Amino acid sequence: MQSHKYLENFLRTLGKPLVIFIYRLGELSEFIAKALYHSITPPFYPKLLLKQIINIGFYSLPVVALTTIFAGMVIALQTNAGFSSYGAESAIAQVVLISVTRELAPAFAGLMVAGRIGAAMAAEIGTMRVTEQIDALSTLSTNPFKYLVAPRLWAGVIVLPLLVLIGDIIGIFGGYLVAVYQLNFNPANYIKTTVNELQAIDVYTGIIKAAVFGFVIALMGCYNGYKSKGGAQGVGEATTNAVVASSIIILIFNYIITDLIFTN
Repeated sequence: MQSHKYLENFLRTLGKPLVIFIYRLGELSEFIAKALYHSITPPFYPKLLLKQIINIGFYSLPVVALTTIFAGMVIALQTNAGFSSYGAESAIAQVVLISVTRELAPAFAGLMVAGRIGAAMAAEIGTMRVTEQIDALSTLSTNPFKYLVAPRLWAGVIVLPLLVLIGDIIGIFGGYLVAVYQLNFNPANYIKTTVNELQAIDVYTGIIKAAVFGFVIALMGCYNGYKSKGGAQGVGEATTNAVVASSIIILIFNYIITDLIFTN
């Protein structure tokens, strides 16, 4: 009898988190379905979309620029430290190019925007939820998904690829600065190597990742804010959950997309 009781307690302990996980997964799936549906059906709010594009894109540009330029500089230094032992310093330009365009620019831009915008979205929508402003929108015959969620999803998908393209240029420029002014590379040769090694797939990979990351960031910010409850503490938890969930999902999808594109 005692062993049966232990088994029952173990199953109860194991089952409760599993049930909660399945419930949350179903809740998230329903939210995604509604968000996608209301994002492609009228009415649309172009002014709100433009506002989110400026908020996500323009105001995030300094953070992305600083992150990518120092990432390119570090990659140039580390590559030189490793390749100099084999006399392969000429490959530094190619390594910086591939590293920045395929991985560093999209990943760093996604993580930085998740920390800045994902938290802001969750806090804003969460505050509207706990102060019953979302209920007021429904009372005024305004669909909250169309008014709050859809513009943010579209803005994330549109803006992140643009930020990554800018990050590509700035990151490669950071590698150029280190290679030319610190490692004494020939500027013309470095630029020629970079241009010759540039391939469309490198840029496309970063853009695809950026679009997915933008969707994830906006989705997690909106979802956690929309489902928040419990006053100020609930809004704080929603903000934290949005950033953590976005960051983890970004890293997971970064691997999945890379595997799909570059693994035969």
